[in-house]
Amino acid sequence: MADAEYPVTHFHLRPLATRVGPVALVTMDNGADHTKPNTFGRGALEALQALLPELETGDWRGLVLTGKPFVFAAGADMTQFPGIGPELARQGGEAGHALFGRIRELSYPTLAAVNGAAVGGGVEIALHCDFRTVSSGVRHFACPEVFLGLIPGWGGTQLVTRLVGAETAVKFVVENPLRQNRMLTGPQAFEAGFADAVLEPVEFLDESIEFLLEAIESERRPHQQADLSDVSEVVRRARSRVDDVVHGAAPAPYRALDLISGAAEWSLEEGCRAEEDALAELLPGPQAQASVYAFDLVERRAKRGVGVPDTPPRRVARVGIVGAGLMATQLGTLFLRRLEVPVVLSDVDEATVGQALERIRTELAGLGAKGRLPEGKARFLGGIVTGGTGYEHFAGCDVVLEAVFEELTVKQQVFGALEEVVSEECVLATNTSSLSVTEMARELRTPERVVGLHFFNPVALLPLVEVVATPFTDESTLATAWDVTRKLRKTGVLVKDAPAFVVNRLLARLGSVVTDALDHGNTVEETDEAVLRLGLPMAPSVLTAMVGPRVANNVRHTLHDAFPERFALSATLESLAEGGAVVVVEERRRTVEEIHEGVLEALADEIRHLLDEGVVASPKDVDTCLLLGAGYPFFLGGITPHLDRTGVSERVLGTTFAAYRDRVSA
Repeated sequence: MADAEYPVTHFHLRPLATRVGPVALVTMDNGADHTKPNTFGRGALEALQALLPELETGDWRGLVLTGKPFVFAAGADMTQFPGIGPELARQGGEAGHALFGRIRELSYPTLAAVNGAAVGGGVEIALHCDFRTVSSGVRHFACPEVFLGLIPGWGGTQLVTRLVGAETAVKFVVENPLRQNRMLTGPQAFEAGFADAVLEPVEFLDESIEFLLEAIESERRPHQQADLSDVSEVVRRARSRVDDVVHGAAPAPYRALDLISGAAEWSLEEGCRAEEDALAELLPGPQAQASVYAFDLVERRAKRGVGVPDTPPRRVARVGIVGAGLMATQLGTLFLRRLEVPVVLSDVDEATVGQALERIRTELAGLGAKGRLPEGKARFLGGIVTGGTGYEHFAGCDVVLEAVFEELTVKQQVFGALEEVVSEECVLATNTSSLSVTEMARELRTPERVVGLHFFNPVALLPLVEVVATPFTDESTLATAWDVTRKLRKTGVLVKDAPAFVVNRLLARLGSVVTDALDHGNTVEETDEAVLRLGLPMAPSVLTAMVGPRVANNVRHTLHDAFPERFALSATLESLAEGGAVVVVEERRRTVEEIHEGVLEALADEIRHLLDEGVVASPKDVDTCLLLGAGYPFFLGGITPHLDRTGVSERVLGTTFAAYRDRVSA
């Protein structure tokens, strides 16, 4: 049964008198606003079952299926997944196939008017219709089930493949979910062949109805099945790419590829039975059940803002960014897109600032050209970003975020200079990845308005922001920082000021095991393999190259100064930071399995320290941070349950992280 957060979705029928005769307009609506999307649980399927006899009788000439404002349908109700057994999982697949199939078998033309977010089962019910229109305002169109350790189980693997072909099906069903759950916009869904028309939001429903009427009058036929002669080769290549991502750690992507391959040979009924077999196996399995826990953390718990004060946030009408490098440029673009307020950048010379402004405007123009921003808005936003070399540009800002070099004295000087020109109400934020926010604020006249907002690179992709509170930070500042994070469409986790906070501290502890192995004769390939077995999307060597060896070494030094017994300095990392190569101090090689176990044990130990120090309130916060900031896969459910399941927690701590979770509220 759906709870108050996920009310039951109903199917409301309204007959329309049209020039071709009566058309059934069916709206999916759970009675809540767009923040609580339509989902398909037991109650929703029962509501559809009750409606179908009306659609199967009478003199209907057509059907238009749509959703409530901003939402088409977000798929299955995941609150009904925990503890589910194989038979109930199979029955859920059978029920969806049967009911959606009855829509497909209606004797008159049907159209899904995808007016808003369509995810999972929302995409699948639309695919059972003859035609589809999609709003240009849709930002989420996807089948993310593989991301959750599942497969699209209500016809998706079969209908997607038949509609758009093997290559696009593999990308949509398997590869996009494994790329941080990448989703299509409405225009992208149209370009990929999922929709027959992309329409503007203003008159979307009326124009969708008109599309159906014209299709009826012209006796237009739905798209014919795509050419699937290349399916074997496409799937073979895809298996190799999946191996590179999940390293065999999850069965769902491989099962999805089997189903896509089968779509070329099976009847639709046979394909649906194969989906049901897959659901009966996968949904009760450890990966899908772990995903339910991860999903609840990210979509429910984190959005409640655990620990955030119930204080009104300040108004933010102008934002400043100190710095004009790559990170500052990414942040400037994000603030412009999401807040739509003037943004000002500053750096030490005009050329650097000019280049940053040009990069931002080019990025905005590119988004406009791709249809991800209206072109007029892209030009407008490009016109309200300015910059210069002096701090006087920040007068009038409500939030100023520094993104300069990771040097404590430099950041202290920046905040000291800002305090002379901004109002006392202006929030001063730092994007530091490891330095003490408390020390940055200590000598200021008003240290209470300093807070950390640690974004992750690439900013556009990774959703986490560590919101860092110092002992000085007041409630109004913290509430404002949280509100800004939310408006940027990022997920915040409140953390206490501590060296490297959560994600970078854990990655650095993991990295300590890796560099120790390199210092003692293991190869980069061996250490990469040991970590990739954990399911992380990026090998340590790639991550170090992306963030830069100098930055990684600076973080290591910060943590070594704080915790020398756990974060040893590394000859290899020192060498890489200076542009050199791996340095073998002493030959003492370990097996890949030994390195892997060492990584797990180090993580368990460091998470215990984070909890004992009160850096975060619960293991759930650690899990959320790694899911959203390090790409830890949903299908493993978070690092602390994984450490519990594998026995590492008990071996290292003498207890489990589940016991920690039971000791704290929320």
